[in-house]
Amino acid sequence: MAACWMAHTGVRTRIVDKRGTKIFNGQADGLQCRSLEIFDSFDFAHRVWKEANHMLEICMWNPDETGRIRRSDRMADTPPGISRFQECVLHQGRIERFFLDSIRDASRNSYPIEVERGVLPESLSVDESLVEDQEAYPITVHLRHLNEEEAIPEQQGKQIQDGLFRSNLAPDDTDELLHKSADGTEAGKEEIIRAKYMIGCDGAHSWVRRQLGFEMEGEPTDFVWGVLDIIPLTDFPDIRNRCMIHSANSGSLMVIPRENKLVRLYVQLKEVTPDASGRADRSKITPEAILSAAQKTLSPYKLTYKYCDWWTAYQIGQRVGKNFDKHRRIFLTGDAVHTHSPKAGQGMNVSMQDSFNLGWKISLVVRGIAQRYILATYQSERRRIAQDLIDFDHRFSRLFSGRPAKDLTDEEGISMQEFKEVFLRGAMFTSGLSVDYGASMLVAKPGAAIEQGDGTDVSAKGRQLVAKEGLASSVELGKRFPSFQVLNQSDARPWHFAHWLKSDGRFRVVLFAGRMTNPAQKKRVDEFCRALEKSLKRFTPAGTQIDSVVEVLTIHSAKRTEVELLDDFPAILHPWSDEEGWSYGKVFVDDESYHEGHGHAYEQYGINEATGCFIILRPDQYVAYVGALEDVADVDTYFSDVLIPQN
Repeated sequence: MAACWMAHTGVRTRIVDKRGTKIFNGQADGLQCRSLEIFDSFDFAHRVWKEANHMLEICMWNPDETGRIRRSDRMADTPPGISRFQECVLHQGRIERFFLDSIRDASRNSYPIEVERGVLPESLSVDESLVEDQEAYPITVHLRHLNEEEAIPEQQGKQIQDGLFRSNLAPDDTDELLHKSADGTEAGKEEIIRAKYMIGCDGAHSWVRRQLGFEMEGEPTDFVWGVLDIIPLTDFPDIRNRCMIHSANSGSLMVIPRENKLVRLYVQLKEVTPDASGRADRSKITPEAILSAAQKTLSPYKLTYKYCDWWTAYQIGQRVGKNFDKHRRIFLTGDAVHTHSPKAGQGMNVSMQDSFNLGWKISLVVRGIAQRYILATYQSERRRIAQDLIDFDHRFSRLFSGRPAKDLTDEEGISMQEFKEVFLRGAMFTSGLSVDYGASMLVAKPGAAIEQGDGTDVSAKGRQLVAKEGLASSVELGKRFPSFQVLNQSDARPWHFAHWLKSDGRFRVVLFAGRMTNPAQKKRVDEFCRALEKSLKRFTPAGTQIDSVVEVLTIHSAKRTEVELLDDFPAILHPWSDEEGWSYGKVFVDDESYHEGHGHAYEQYGINEATGCFIILRPDQYVAYVGALEDVADVDTYFSDVLIPQN
């Protein structure tokens, strides 16, 4: 994800991976709504959507009064109407493939980026005297190249690939690999890299985190779970639905129907317990042991398999890092700064969204477009999200791993009604759509910024703006901008508006121009556009298009056939290019389509159809500011605090 941002914004980047190949099966598989929306902004969501298995229903199975498991509930897997996408599953190897293709295609004409495999960092240092120098390269990394054998992780099973080498049950092998490769051969060659910025996306055993001396806070639990990806042979009736199954005395099980007839089973291994050191013996965990535990949970239903694609095991633990960066130069994302159980489908999703939050900020700073201090918002925003995730996972995993209560007097057992309620309340959280960034230089919320994040002071450096949220009553500051159907003014084609919010590093000013057939409203729009153009020119590098840093998109509420793009809309709303002419993809209308109905976007956003408003969106599509057309001076105030004047 981080490299995808750099590729799409033209930043010179290197990716090193100690493993010799990409993932081909197993690992993470659940994709939540927000992740799919992000993929769409990079133009590959359609590939995921086509290949993935779509999870539409979830079933809960609990023991009855006799101890036999029975279906107790059915419900929508994703709350209806929250996104144009729903949760789906596709193994991590395919997701990596789509990212690699996107990175290759986007970087081809700037600085080609590819993953350098079988390469390990050996040492890391930072020249602290240079960290505030915008042009300096204060980071030095020594790299060592591994041979093919060293770059292939050890497998516990000889016939079936396993993921134990990535599990928290396995020790980190970085130091061992460095020792093996220091033999003076070609494979052991070294090189020195000097960099402006570095991102450690290197998992729970993070080498980068260890070099920085950062600690994780939290504790492991005694719950050990196994994972099997199989084509099941079973009489269990809901094997092609997502299921959460609690047995009376044999532990719990989650069923995830996968692509290509596969089913993933998350199985509680009650017979595997951690030793005195707190770590379980992974040698006791085999596919056969995991299957046996699943069979006990599913009884009296039968389960076996002839084909197993992949397996692993893990010990539940909830930890979050104390620090997410050092000197705003070296950053940690994903499992390197937060670990938790995988059953709520958050691991890959939240990790990618860490990098989605960070990538555009580093890109803008590296390219001299944004102020370096905006990088402080990464920890402020994402550490609080990580803390929220750990809190949710603690509650969810405790309820899922616990023994069901036999009756109301069973105080040691878990209430299945409480489990259902926690799951339903957490649905918006797990979808990724409840992310709510606090007040900062990037989000014009009321209140103290230091109290709305993780305690980092990310207040505006100049005058603190406070948005007028009432002008768009269904649009929430600090949250992702919702998407509804609008029509292109030029050709009447209906689009989800978010399709045009591409992840290309640009801020957006979305002008809700109101009823443009009203002369008084048109005058307001014209005056807004004159002031806006003057402001945007200050932040646009010489020789580039006026929309190269901040793009203006328009949605009006007049009848489409009663206005003309070139006659009624100021040029800043459809800028001219000597190579391509007028831009026809920036002005939209909230009107009836020929074939797909009316999107009622103004109503859905809670915006007055006559007078409109404007909204500033960050490059990651989160809402930064809402104002009336007469508040156009606030555009300059906002960007003066975030961007570097170019003229």
